[in-house]
Amino acid sequence: MAEAQTNIPVGSTTSGSLAVAAESTVATRMSAPPSFDVADFPVPHGREEEWRFTPLARLRGLHDGTAEAGGVLTVRVDAPEGVTVETVDRSDARLGKAGTPVDRVAAQAYSAFEKASVVSVPKETVLTEPIRVSVHGEGGTAYGHQVFELGAFAEAVVVIDHTGDGVLAANVDYVLGDGAKLTVVSVQDWADKAVHVAQHNALVGRDASFKSVVVTFGGDLVRLHPRVSYAGPGGEAELFGLYFTDQGQHQEHRLLVDHNVPHCKSNVAYKGALQGQDAHAVWIGDVLIQAAAEGTDSYEMNRNLVLTDGARVDSVPNLEIETGEIAGAGHASATGRFDDEQLFYLQSRGIPEDEARRLVVRGFFAELVQQIGVDDVEERLLAKIDAELEASV
Repeated sequence: MAEAQTNIPVGSTTSGSLAVAAESTVATRMSAPPSFDVADFPVPHGREEEWRFTPLARLRGLHDGTAEAGGVLTVRVDAPEGVTVETVDRSDARLGKAGTPVDRVAAQAYSAFEKASVVSVPKETVLTEPIRVSVHGEGGTAYGHQVFELGAFAEAVVVIDHTGDGVLAANVDYVLGDGAKLTVVSVQDWADKAVHVAQHNALVGRDASFKSVVVTFGGDLVRLHPRVSYAGPGGEAELFGLYFTDQGQHQEHRLLVDHNVPHCKSNVAYKGALQGQDAHAVWIGDVLIQAAAEGTDSYEMNRNLVLTDGARVDSVPNLEIETGEIAGAGHASATGRFDDEQLFYLQSRGIPEDEARRLVVRGFFAELVQQIGVDDVEERLLAKIDAELEASV
């Protein structure tokens, strides 16, 4: 597997794709400034930087205002004792606190939702069981908004399951108080014809820790936009992702880590496997280290394993730096097929070729599955990976 990798030591800068930035990522990579108003975004035509990989015709009108809400979307929250679960209207001050929509679909979702779910964990509360959220579509178009808020020094794990059919555009906010720790597992296990477009916003407080694990299997088109910014120094963010792109599917993950305050850390690792004709995976990883963010330590990595002919991967890591006073920064991207030496080694030990290929793929995903930390979810995802592999190897 060929890999492109760059590391930047303390106090250094480079040119090219890692150039010292004169403007923020929002200004250089978005066609319009962030806004809650859909009218502030032009209808995309597919040549914009943020839309050039997305098949607009498959968005079912989410991008041009023709998708009218009328679908059935059921959201269920099962939370341990001590957690507050509310359904609020658009006037609630907590909505949009973690971030502003950066494209037309996210703004459309914010403009169109009627009720939002707010899940709050009080300060210094340490949950021993996960908060489980089920999002199930039953056809039609729906718009949604969810907020997960942790008080200072609270600790929680949130598992969000997306299943069913339909078209969903949504914004999801994570707000972490000082010293809080939040792990979020977002599973996209949609039916074959579903469309899911969402922006995930995380605001990480002083000395807080945020871990996101995004797992994408189903859907005709899934386009997720995880974003992280920091509310104080000492914050840490880990963004992990696993996707299995099948025949005809389009799965797109666009990430931004905005290091806007000093002495914060981030680590991004996404892995994908692809099989079948016209399977298309897109990974865009943007890391911005602003001038004020001295002492930043950041790294991002994307790796893709192509299982069959006819699949396509677009992987674009971007690192923009406005200060040389950093602890370290780097990125890596790799796409390739099975390692013949690994297969030969396993077959030489008497393992049949089909089983050897399955073992290689399981091993490829293993380190990310282990990041989930919820046993029943890990077991279910490993079974899903095995089921996907049955179709190809």
